[in-house]
Amino acid sequence: MNGFKDNMKDLFKGWNTIPNWLCFLRIALIPVFSVLFIKDKFLIAAIIMAVAALTDLFDGKIARKFNQVSNLGKMLDPIADKLSQMAIVIILLYKFWDNTFFKVLLFMFIAKEILMLVGGALLLAKGLRPAAAEMVGKVSTTVFYVFMIVIIAFGGESAAIKNVIPEPVMIIMVVISLILTFAALFSYVPGFVKQLKEKKANGESTDSAEESEAAE
Repeated sequence: MNGFKDNMKDLFKGWNTIPNWLCFLRIALIPVFSVLFIKDKFLIAAIIMAVAALTDLFDGKIARKFNQVSNLGKMLDPIADKLSQMAIVIILLYKFWDNTFFKVLLFMFIAKEILMLVGGALLLAKGLRPAAAEMVGKVSTTVFYVFMIVIIAFGGESAAIKNVIPEPVMIIMVVISLILTFAALFSYVPGFVKQLKEKKANGESTDSAEESEAAE
């Protein structure tokens, strides 16, 4: 329990930064995007999500340029991405509910995002910190946003401009995004394994020190 409390304190140290507020903005735009889509404002909804995607681009650049990298930001950025991506996937499920193949692909996205969120929570509970996004994760997120926003705006009957993108092209775009998103998932494994090894090594060092003190 003490390890969890210490980890949480460390997590929120120096949290009040512009990149973190951009992450909060990205999360706040999710319901705005969803409501606009439901009200058939497809193009505006796509623009809102594009703005959210741009905050993801700029928060990392600002954090690195102005030395505003924080532990919270390292975790909040992927969480904001996952919530945004989940919202997009759910909207696309609503949009293409009658297409069985689309539904299978989109449910695979949901399964992957839930797995990452649960995994991150378990890491925190064990006193570990979810690793920052790797390059493949950033590429995956960028491709996902571009492809899905284009599909929302221009694909299918419920679009700002109807049926601009043929269904086979949309399927290819979704499959590419799915492959990249699972590649991103696996890219977190080395960081996770490294943290486990470091924690185990630190635990063994502590035990050895205690045994030495007891012997003295």
